[in-house]
Amino acid sequence: MRRDGRPARGAGVGVRAGLADANPPPFDDPMSLYEPDLDLRVQTWLQGIWRGRGGVTSDFWRLDLVVLIDGRPSGMQDIIGTSFDAYGTAVTFSWLSAELRGRGLGREMRDAALHLCFEGFEAAEASSGAFLDYVGSNRVSQALGYERNGTTWATRRGHPEQMQRWRVTRETWLPARRSDVTMSGVDACGQALSQRP
Repeated sequence: MRRDGRPARGAGVGVRAGLADANPPPFDDPMSLYEPDLDLRVQTWLQGIWRGRGGVTSDFWRLDLVVLIDGRPSGMQDIIGTSFDAYGTAVTFSWLSAELRGRGLGREMRDAALHLCFEGFEAAEASSGAFLDYVGSNRVSQALGYERNGTTWATRRGHPEQMQRWRVTRETWLPARRSDVTMSGVDACGQALSQRP
């Protein structure tokens, strides 16, 4: 998103073109990115972002971050906090434009999200999940030091499928913490998400 709150120019282009999808399908239901009508796909995706921005409470928030590669919106990396002030736990969700996958960018995105969670927001733990057959996401979790945290069930395009759950603690992340990540506006963002004055 831009500073003025409007979507970054072209942020919906990849969504409209179906570049967030993959084979096997990566997302659980309901998912606006699976909508076959192109205009409705972008509309419902944007409505979800706006709904999340308008519904921030100290008990639930979703930070939708646009991934820019060479100045072009190319994906999203989200951080979701549920009772974050109480537990210090966050969940990550992401997608990357299809033509950019397989270059290590998914790992870079998640690494940046973990830096914001642990260094910026002082989280205690971050978690993620992926369908068992979605190899790329599971490999990213493994490479970044996550531990397997059981499995769960979800529907994918109406069919039940198992998902692998992953978790990484602050203590596990700290020794691998990168020194080349910079952040700005974190304090103001954290205050807005926690509803603290």
